[in-house]
Amino acid sequence: MYPRQLNLKSFLEERSALLFGARQTGKTTLARTTFPNAAFYSLLEADTFRQLAARPEMIRRRLKPTDRVVVIDEIQRLPALLNEVHLLIQQHPKLRFLLTGSSARSLRRGGVNLLGGRAGTVYLHPLVSPEAGYDQLDKRLNWGSLPAVLDAKDPEEQLKAYVGTYLQEEIRAEGLVRSLEVFTRFLDAAALANGQLLNFAQIGEDTGVPARTVREYFYLLADTLIGSLVEAFQPNKERKAVASARFYLFDVGVANHLMRRGRLQRGSVEYGQALRHLIYLELSAYVSYRRLDMPLRFWGTHTGFDVDFIAGDEVAVDVKPVETVTERALKGLRALAEEGTFRRRIVVSLEPHPWKSDDGIEVFPVEEFLRKLWGGRILR
Repeated sequence: MYPRQLNLKSFLEERSALLFGARQTGKTTLARTTFPNAAFYSLLEADTFRQLAARPEMIRRRLKPTDRVVVIDEIQRLPALLNEVHLLIQQHPKLRFLLTGSSARSLRRGGVNLLGGRAGTVYLHPLVSPEAGYDQLDKRLNWGSLPAVLDAKDPEEQLKAYVGTYLQEEIRAEGLVRSLEVFTRFLDAAALANGQLLNFAQIGEDTGVPARTVREYFYLLADTLIGSLVEAFQPNKERKAVASARFYLFDVGVANHLMRRGRLQRGSVEYGQALRHLIYLELSAYVSYRRLDMPLRFWGTHTGFDVDFIAGDEVAVDVKPVETVTERALKGLRALAEEGTFRRRIVVSLEPHPWKSDDGIEVFPVEEFLRKLWGGRILR
């Protein structure tokens, strides 16, 4: 059992919650260990599903006076239960519901708005550095951060099975696409576009899918928590910024498997891409778990300047997977400084020791950056 950074108990002190996360990120384990005495309904259990599908009111009738927390696992399989949940939240102000799910799209189709804002939304990400261990960086860059994969004797086989299961359970079972074969080709192309500027028309040509459908597929990946779109930071000042978005899959290991990267070698282009991907996932998870109102964006110009991540409007982070950061590597952050005032400009690198440039750019080794991030010393 990994110690998780998401504090569910604290969140449920305020109100009920919808806990979203990709499959096998550990939602069920976290719910059971955080609330061992909760009334628990797993909709993956066939008999429980059949009973509640036929009689949703059973949740209300089985409620005990001593119940303080009710967990419904995989709520997207039976959105009709939200009517009962909504009613019980109204009738019992101190009662808390924890509803887990891996597909926001299914719930929206089923009327998640029926909860009337009475439940907040939280996300469980794959393991992050303080959970998996700061010394596990290279292992996570190769195999990702899903608990079952990290613990597997053969992580490659585990990833292969996971990707196949995800396609079967999240895409085909919900009937979200007309052709699973076409979508599988698209997913391979989406993996190759991981961390790159999206060009829907080009991806459409590569996969034989209309650009409009490609765009819909990317938003489908975001809805099913398989990936996320990162928008461009556009200050509209000195330089014209690019307007496209970038896409990141939810796990480095899944991306590696889809791209058939094989074992990554430190210093290779693929290693650098995986490191940049991992830093994005760590930043995204930190913002999510700390409930910061701080969008993550990137900055790029048509003249070639680029900064990987901008948190809110005050912290810029550029990933340089090299052992010696040169003056040339700082050009993007220096150009960005002309577009606005940033509290901190940071380079994450493979250098062995931290240092600071004359104009205030901070250069950190990867592990030190991650420790400072999760220690609350980067974002606030």
